[in-house]
Amino acid sequence: MDKNEKKRLRAHVGEHLDISGARLTDDEAEQLADFVDNYDEFRGRSDTRTSTHVGWSSEGKYTREETYTDTFTHDVGIRTDYSYQDDDGQTGESSNNVTDARGVLNWLNDRRRK
Repeated sequence: MDKNEKKRLRAHVGEHLDISGARLTDDEAEQLADFVDNYDEFRGRSDTRTSTHVGWSSEGKYTREETYTDTFTHDVGIRTDYSYQDDDGQTGESSNNVTDARGVLNWLNDRRRK
């Protein structure tokens, strides 16, 4: 890919995602451009995964159920929600909006490995 093409792709992606400071290979720039161009296919979709595992604490053995939810937001980006509940009643949750180029690439590559 020549310099001008890559510059054009970065500008196109930059209209939708934060690319400041992101060093992108040619393949990554193309992958992000495809994601942005086809985003309407994903907008509003949500995927939830749950897992259960056993852990140990100072109070003994516990079972934790974790829930991960990824939602494609109205604007180009991904909201990731995480929550857990232990069988002893402890709970927690967090949420993160992924709207930067490197974050989206990491998210896409994470899902490709699974």
